[in-house]
Amino acid sequence: MALSSPQGLRQRKAANDESGDSGARFKGESGQSEKTRRQAHEEVVWGQTPDGEVFRVPTTHDVLTGLFHPRYPKSHLDILNLSLLGLQLVLFYILPRPTAKVFFLFYFAFWRAAYDAGLGWVLTKQSKRKWMVREIQRLGWLDEKRNPAARDWIRAQLQGKMGKDYSFDELPLEYNTWLLFRQLVDVILLNDFLAYCMFAFTCFRVPEGLSFPVHAMRWIGGVALVVFNLWVKTEAHNVVKDYGWYWGDVFFQRGALVFDGVFELAPHPMYSVGYAGYYGLSLIIGSYPVLYVSLAAHAAQFAFLVLFENPHIERMYGERKPIALRKPISVSETKKIQKVNRSSQFLSSVEDNADQLSTPAATEGESATDTETETECEGKASGTLSSYRSTQPILLESTISQHDLHHKYFRRDVVILHNIDLLRSSDAMLALLLIYVVLGSSLPVLSYHATLALHFAHACAWCMFHSFGLGLLLRAQSKSKYLVRHFLKHYHYPSRDHGDGAVQEAFTNWKALYNISLCMTYTSLTSLAWQSYTAPVAWFEGDALLCHTLGALLIALHVWAAMESFEVLGVFGWFYGDFFMEDFPAHLEYTGIFRYLNNPELMSGASFLGLALISGSKLVGMLAVIKFMSHWWFLQTVENPHMRKLYGDSLRKDAGFVKVIKSVASKNARLLESRAGRHAPEIRRVAKEVKGTFDKVFEETADVVEEFLARSKPRISEVMQETKVLLQQSRERLVITRVARDLSSYDTTKYKISIVPSQSGDKRFHIGEPIKVNWQAPARHSRRDWIGIYKVGANKSTLVTKISSVGLWVPVHGEEWDQDTPIDETSRITTLGKEPELGVVSFEGSTLPWTIGQYEVRYHHDGKYNVLSLDGPCEVYVSKPASLDLTSVRECLAHIVPLCLDSDPDLIPLSCGGTQEPADTDPAVARDMDDFSFWSEQQAKRICYVIKQAFGVEYAPDVVMADANLTALANRILVSKQLLVV
Repeated sequence: MALSSPQGLRQRKAANDESGDSGARFKGESGQSEKTRRQAHEEVVWGQTPDGEVFRVPTTHDVLTGLFHPRYPKSHLDILNLSLLGLQLVLFYILPRPTAKVFFLFYFAFWRAAYDAGLGWVLTKQSKRKWMVREIQRLGWLDEKRNPAARDWIRAQLQGKMGKDYSFDELPLEYNTWLLFRQLVDVILLNDFLAYCMFAFTCFRVPEGLSFPVHAMRWIGGVALVVFNLWVKTEAHNVVKDYGWYWGDVFFQRGALVFDGVFELAPHPMYSVGYAGYYGLSLIIGSYPVLYVSLAAHAAQFAFLVLFENPHIERMYGERKPIALRKPISVSETKKIQKVNRSSQFLSSVEDNADQLSTPAATEGESATDTETETECEGKASGTLSSYRSTQPILLESTISQHDLHHKYFRRDVVILHNIDLLRSSDAMLALLLIYVVLGSSLPVLSYHATLALHFAHACAWCMFHSFGLGLLLRAQSKSKYLVRHFLKHYHYPSRDHGDGAVQEAFTNWKALYNISLCMTYTSLTSLAWQSYTAPVAWFEGDALLCHTLGALLIALHVWAAMESFEVLGVFGWFYGDFFMEDFPAHLEYTGIFRYLNNPELMSGASFLGLALISGSKLVGMLAVIKFMSHWWFLQTVENPHMRKLYGDSLRKDAGFVKVIKSVASKNARLLESRAGRHAPEIRRVAKEVKGTFDKVFEETADVVEEFLARSKPRISEVMQETKVLLQQSRERLVITRVARDLSSYDTTKYKISIVPSQSGDKRFHIGEPIKVNWQAPARHSRRDWIGIYKVGANKSTLVTKISSVGLWVPVHGEEWDQDTPIDETSRITTLGKEPELGVVSFEGSTLPWTIGQYEVRYHHDGKYNVLSLDGPCEVYVSKPASLDLTSVRECLAHIVPLCLDSDPDLIPLSCGGTQEPADTDPAVARDMDDFSFWSEQQAKRICYVIKQAFGVEYAPDVVMADANLTALANRILVSKQLLVV
């Protein structure tokens, strides 16, 4: 990730991205004038603190130059760093090897924990609450009046490390805190690196039983990985510079994220391929302990990435996007749609329209990530704009959006075993198939060799069917709509359906068939590997442990690639939706793992190869080759032709990884040709002949296989029915009560709270309506006090609360809390004088009770459960319609839904006062007046809770998100009430 500055923070035209880091280095033509160079050096990088203060970012120097160059002054932290590094070298030479091995193992573990756990914890607190800056302010380290000695010491440490453009007094507190934190990071990083190297060197050995070529390849591969590691780190630093290297955006802002350079080679290169040197050194050292310590350290680094870095990036740069937002599809995206002008179906009564209501099945709903990555799931032609009339309730087909299309084709589809529901016939069939494979593997009835042969034939059959059988079916669907034609021929659909039912049923059955085949392929493979597996007698002799380790890593690589692919493709791409649905716009974006690879699904062979290494079976290895060749045939014969047909010139030729490799190979080829001299033409001729031979063999093999499968392709026909049952369980969470022991020093009579009356003037609040509470506390009260809301009678004691608030609480001083955890471990007392402190807190959103009943509020002391004051009861109720007709139900929902959506104008319907976007003024693309959306699924759950209490019917959140319209939801409630009448 590189950093591009926002407007107003950087004044420059062209130069290095980091003129404030490592000096300003400019590359230009030899004829560049001295005046131009001087102007370039005068350009400035600007930073901005969270408070909005803009400042000039001074020049910084890299750590190695500042630490080891004799001309640079050394701070006390530099001296500490050099002393620790020197101590490691001394201990390495004086300690016996067995002792040194144990010492440096724990010493490296200490520094690795300081890096990943220590820095991760500190940076997370700084990212969320600016904790480091607040602590320095609280301790007064940079305050000349409160702590002049500490300020002078820090000033001396920082000024000696900076250039002439650095002014300690003029720069903001955030920048100086970052510089101080940076020196701490240097101590940790350098000692972590050297401790690992010392541990590795103490484990050095020459593996026995290996030939000279193997030793040579081991050293060449190890050195290559180490060099590659250094190159990745160097290139990454050239992109992010010191600002990104030392997490500067946690302290101040200097730009937005831009992916460039080595960041196009692999995801998170500094944390992924940037640790290739660990494994290179493990190869050189020839030690399993070094390998496993490297794996553990690398895993810890990924934990740092997942637990700190990614959440921080999301907080800093992420953009929250609403769920279930109906954005009409533009005309340019709907050229392929053949059915545009459908006649609207007018419904004069609930009885007449009961069988015509559009009732999307429960779906998972879209998340912000889904919206960003599933870029192919867009678009259908605009239909008739829906409307609402109070005198004659009608329901018209609304303008088609990506949201409607998503819920039209996807209904909690099973991905591997995710979303499995045994009450659906397709899911039950999947479970039975898996059970028969597992039981068949555990109950052998044949001889060993016969059983092994049977398992191989079984796994091979599923592998061939998954690639060739389903491949031929998909190719027929691409060329002649084979599956859709089949369902149109054999099954009846309503005349007004326009064939949509056939497409949906064909695609539904395809998804079930594909997922069953996928599960059976890998289950049968695992069974074969299990049958052929024999545990090693001596794990540390030969290559047994290495094969198990490499096999596990290959399996993990496949799992990671599959997860990354699904994150980008979503259910639409995972199930090859573009083979069936023409109304989705043909649009490609290469994001996620597809930024680096065009066909990451080829990594599916990695698990086959991994199991072959673990089991040591030639049959599993043969199956791995068959899997790779069959999937390669699928790509070349089925997927790639369809992609070219559908997306045309928008398909790229080479992925990011291939481009980087080709670029490096091209440079090396030119270098080789320049050194080959007169033999260069002969080398090129041989290379072309070899390439042509491989291409010819592949084409001939593909033709033979294709001809064979064309003669024996199966005919697939299944009829499946889906049912759905909603189960909801509720439980009351008890807590281990924490009670304060210092209440004797507080006057509890001076604590008071009172519920502010609602708009109606009493203490009756409609469910979802904010509840405000006035509080009063003496001057010396704990800043960690909090107020909770509970049902009346849930707590028998008025002195101590023994029931968990289940999130229904608000802090008296919000700045003292980090979500549910106090920022400071020790209690802090306010000292505002003798007068009592007054304030108001508000229960809103997730802190509100979403169940009707009588409630009370309780004031608690110091983050514990001692009750200092309480007030109540207050009633939480829900309004119900006077009669069950569309007008009354819709009006009731028009009051309920905005409250459940926190009255956010960006989410609530336009008919309820929502924010109108400029596009909504265009009748051709304007969204329905009753449409609403969500920030999270939790808001949809609230609507479900309230609907159950107001109307007596239950829905899953997915159903509400699928409707996301007041009129549609009102119709659904009326139909449900009619169907549920006993």
